[in-house]
Amino acid sequence: MQTATAKVPIEPFTGYQKFVIAVLAFLQFTIILDFMIISPLGAVMMPALKMTAAQFGTVVSVYAFSAGGAGLLAAGFADKYDRKKLLLFFYSGFVIGTLLCGLATSYHFLLIARLVTGLFGGVIGSIVFAITTDLFPLEKRGRVMGFVQTAFAAS
Repeated sequence: MQTATAKVPIEPFTGYQKFVIAVLAFLQFTIILDFMIISPLGAVMMPALKMTAAQFGTVVSVYAFSAGGAGLLAAGFADKYDRKKLLLFFYSGFVIGTLLCGLATSYHFLLIARLVTGLFGGVIGSIVFAITTDLFPLEKRGRVMGFVQTAFAAS
């Protein structure tokens, strides 16, 4: 005996929801791109900033370690604040850190700038997904997360 399952029509996104998805995907894109772009730039940055391969490895790694540490630290207080304000705060810090990376004239300056960028950038992905779960009903959430995660592939 076969049972027929009724197909639930897929409700389209509103204009506001499309805007929110685009913004969240863009934020995710910039975070991932910032993390990924540093490695290919090694051939240019190492001679320009007079870095050794070991120092460049440290510059690449400090972002990941500071992002991980920031994620652990933020887990304790993130739910106490408005997610939009939290996202704006951390993304502003991320942009400032990225700007400092571009202005770096020495290994130590770049190292500190990458550390700052990681501290702020490491929390943004979690906030993006928290906002997704807050704003979208369960039946739309999978599609939204799929759209937001396409930013990872695009970067």
